[in-house]
Amino acid sequence: MKYVRIHEDASGCSRFGEVEVAFSRVEFAPPAPPLDVSADMPTDGASFVRFPAGWKGDWHPAPRRQLMLFIAGTIEAETGDGETRRFGAGSVVRVEDTTGRGHRSRVIGDEPVLAAVIRVPE
Repeated sequence: MKYVRIHEDASGCSRFGEVEVAFSRVEFAPPAPPLDVSADMPTDGASFVRFPAGWKGDWHPAPRRQLMLFIAGTIEAETGDGETRRFGAGSVVRVEDTTGRGHRSRVIGDEPVLAAVIRVPE
């Protein structure tokens, strides 16, 4: 599995990258059969966020390091290097551009975007 990462380079410019997640077969919920499970990731909490249709966020850094798991709708993000990507239901994005200019984002279409946000420790 891969997910997208938005991070800053050495000059503070935000960029997209990808993270490969490794899985190991483990007894996750015995007596159910084993499952492929990734390593634990420390977290500081979780919440849901809803972006209303028409929402636009001009250039801004992320408020903190976080994983965003998109549940409904489509959002578009642009990084400081000019690359633009769209994320819909099922997309996972790790947002780490917490300083500098950051990124900008907007809701695409007439539906709100719903996401689960998992806060990641610094």
